[in-house]
Amino acid sequence: MQIRVGDILKMKKKHPCGSDEWEVLRIGADFKLKCTGCGRLVMVARPKAEKNIKKIISREND
Repeated sequence: MQIRVGDILKMKKKHPCGSDEWEVLRIGADFKLKCTGCGRLVMVARPKAEKNIKKIISREND
């Protein structure tokens, strides 16, 4: 799975704010994600995050 900082992840489940897209801020054993709807920051374990990804929207500047 090719996930890079700056990518937008479309997840299977929606955030309580109604958005299902998250921006990747940091990658490692955990992912630091920012909700594109409300701006909430969360840390998610890599296995849990990778399991819940529906689609990866690559960043535009590549």
